[in-house]
Amino acid sequence: MPPSRIAPILSACLLLLLSGTLAGCGDPITDDFPPLPGNYLGQPLPGPEPQLFAPGIISTGCTTRDVAITPDGDELYFCQVIGRFRYTAIMVSRRVDGRLTPPEVAPFSRDPRWLHLEPALSPDGKKLFFLSNRPETGDEAEDNDIWVVERTTEGWAEPYNLGPPVNTDGAEFFPSLTTDGTLYFCRTAPDSRSHSLFRSRLVDGAYQEPERLPDLVNAAPSQFNAFVAPDESYLIFGAVGLPDNRGAADYVICFRDEHDSWTAPVNLGDRINRPTGAQWSP
Repeated sequence: MPPSRIAPILSACLLLLLSGTLAGCGDPITDDFPPLPGNYLGQPLPGPEPQLFAPGIISTGCTTRDVAITPDGDELYFCQVIGRFRYTAIMVSRRVDGRLTPPEVAPFSRDPRWLHLEPALSPDGKKLFFLSNRPETGDEAEDNDIWVVERTTEGWAEPYNLGPPVNTDGAEFFPSLTTDGTLYFCRTAPDSRSHSLFRSRLVDGAYQEPERLPDLVNAAPSQFNAFVAPDESYLIFGAVGLPDNRGAADYVICFRDEHDSWTAPVNLGDRINRPTGAQWSP
């Protein structure tokens, strides 16, 4: 069967599989959601102890990760993973008339042949950055790159590869953006399993040659999936192999001052990091 006929069949199967999994991992998803006012989807703000987010709505017992919320709080994007990353999709829930819609596969994430993970929204909510191994042409998967999709008056346009100098022959992943558009991301060098943190400044609408963050930040044997504060004052990421690690991977935080100097990673402690867990995607 030619690929042109296989793709729609696989897409339909994934959509059915995702829908069935969402309903089967916890309470069935229906239209009977309670009203969800405010910019936190009707959820109580957490205190010092971690709390499960939106149980039965977003957190249904499936593997879900990589949350991004629009500035107005009306859309929430997250990832759904099936079969140890055999199938992945970016899901979206929207607030309509004060109620959250059931999660559905985002329109740019419906081809089950490719990975779609790690959504990150631009500060104005008009662009969504994500990881994918989809090819620019052809039907063969490529290395993980950062892709972008732009919002139009009719919805999301077609995604495009962010391209060089951000994307290389290595793997780039987990985008995160500051208010001025600076892109933080992770990169794996070819023939290496060690991940490092990079950033690229946005100048006149174009991303500049990325710089690897200082060794003081890239202090672990491997660090990844960095979330940057909108004002670039701190960075939270997963780290493996630091002396005070609790688990396989721990969340750490680095602080940045007005002179662009960084502190060394500080472990976020026992409330956040558990010895039995692996903290991957803040």
